[in-house]
Amino acid sequence: MSAPVSHHTDDHAPSGFLSRYVFSKDHKVIGIQFFFSSILFLLLGGALALLVRLQVGYPEQALGLLTYCFPFLQSRIPAEWGGRMSPEFYTMLFTMHASVMIFFVIIPWLTGAFGNFLIPLMIGARDMAFPTLNMLSYWFMWPAFICICASFFVDGGASGVGWTAYPTLSSAATANGDWASPAARHAGAGHVLWLISLMFVGVSSLMGSINYITTVIHCRAPGMSLWRMPLTVWALLITAILQSVALPPLTVALIMQLLDKTAGTTFFLPPGGVGFGNWTTGPGGGQPLLWQHLFWFYSHPAVYIMILPAMGMVSDIMVAFCRKPLFGYKPMVFSMAAIAGLGFIVWGHHMFQSGMDPRLGTGFMLATIMIALPSAIKTFNWLATIWGGDIVFSSAMLNALAFVSMFIIGGLSGIFMAATPVDVVFHDTYFIVAHIHYVLFLSSLFGIYAATYYWYPKMFGRCMSENLGQLHFAPTFILANCTFYPMHILGIGGHPRRYYDPTLYEFLLPFQSLNRFMTVSAVLLGLVQILFIVNVFGSLFWGKKASRNPWNSNGLEWDTPSPPPHGNFDVTPLVLRGPYEYAVTGPSSDHLTQTQTEGQQS
Repeated sequence: MSAPVSHHTDDHAPSGFLSRYVFSKDHKVIGIQFFFSSILFLLLGGALALLVRLQVGYPEQALGLLTYCFPFLQSRIPAEWGGRMSPEFYTMLFTMHASVMIFFVIIPWLTGAFGNFLIPLMIGARDMAFPTLNMLSYWFMWPAFICICASFFVDGGASGVGWTAYPTLSSAATANGDWASPAARHAGAGHVLWLISLMFVGVSSLMGSINYITTVIHCRAPGMSLWRMPLTVWALLITAILQSVALPPLTVALIMQLLDKTAGTTFFLPPGGVGFGNWTTGPGGGQPLLWQHLFWFYSHPAVYIMILPAMGMVSDIMVAFCRKPLFGYKPMVFSMAAIAGLGFIVWGHHMFQSGMDPRLGTGFMLATIMIALPSAIKTFNWLATIWGGDIVFSSAMLNALAFVSMFIIGGLSGIFMAATPVDVVFHDTYFIVAHIHYVLFLSSLFGIYAATYYWYPKMFGRCMSENLGQLHFAPTFILANCTFYPMHILGIGGHPRRYYDPTLYEFLLPFQSLNRFMTVSAVLLGLVQILFIVNVFGSLFWGKKASRNPWNSNGLEWDTPSPPPHGNFDVTPLVLRGPYEYAVTGPSSDHLTQTQTEGQQS
């Protein structure tokens, strides 16, 4: 099936600095805006992660190190802490770390930055279907950015109820609206800002999703049928569908919890009222478990919102550096669709501890285990693609291979979590922390790095340093595993998560040496990322100028100059073949581009 020709006009051509670089409607500029914003929040989320690890590994020295590095915080630390980090402050740290990394780094980087930049180029469109809506999708992130940052400085501090924000602690209001009370340090004004921030993030993501779906369906170049689209576009399309279906329930839940905290409603507060120190509520009548159902109905698909785009991008990168066609193109598409579909019927595996009927729990368990099948299809197809290939171990390829490795480890540990009897034992241990970081943080981050090294020449017209890229990859891969793999051992040993000072518990003391090893590894891992930051920003000025197609790839985006001009293509391309025509016999090339005829020179 061929798509109609896109007649997208040039009515949003930039006429000045603001329209070109700030309030731009050009999908490429908007993608780059998301790109740099995500790097900024990666630094914030990474700093919070290091503080969490410092507290767990060296609880008596963590607060002193924090005030030494940031003296202005000394006056904001309550005297009653006695020189040690309080449990409330530690809870705030891991709450905000997870929130920033998920909602402000991984999702905007993969879907906002690369999605915006790549989709029109890869399908032969001049821009997104709705350029103004695309611009708004970025600027709706800024109120979210401001609210999440401001929450650190309000009375009581930022939200400290965990990134899952479970009631009743998160929903209860305080007596007389006293957000500065000690009890409000968990979920006071900072949590209200957290709720508002996530609502803005949801609106931004929904705008982007509508744009992506419409663009892919209606703006493809002549000859670009659905089955000629690269897997990156398929992954972003499926992700956009996921977001558009899953975001409304989360947005409604956020509004309901915000009303519980500010307007006296009791959507998530149980009958009979609850009290936590100064926390008071009315008679109640709501259901705390209702929040869990609404939250996880979005947040489990959110796992795939964070991983599916990376799957598509890694597939395209591996093919380019293996110099052979992708193994099982259609099964890869169907497996991504199956992962997305199954993702909507497994949210209950996050609630095995909630008193769920065993018959219902068994259904969620079987559905969760089923996700291993399409995931295994993708894994074996990647391995079959690599097998026998003429592999080029570039920085992009190394990070793509690391993505597959981390995804396999995280996926295997996920099978344990799918089984109800095992999950009941492991649920609140470090085994869960290890699993989620392998699946989300390590897999997604290596996917982001691979995509950055691969498409950076197209985005900025210059190549990143390969030497610096490989110097960044090796210690990152080693230290990441040193940081997170031992968490499996801690979890199997029964080490609970969210304990702010393990040295207070005699049964945890044998684990402390391993905790400190992970902490040192985490600090070194954070420092190594300076190499990536230097490479990204330094290459803007000193990087080698990129040719039109530096990787000899056959994707449609490589038919444009580097960087592409406004409007992308001088002439609407005519697509003649699929996206993975490698290992062909030719006089001057081993591949055919999507617009190239059989006898044409590359």
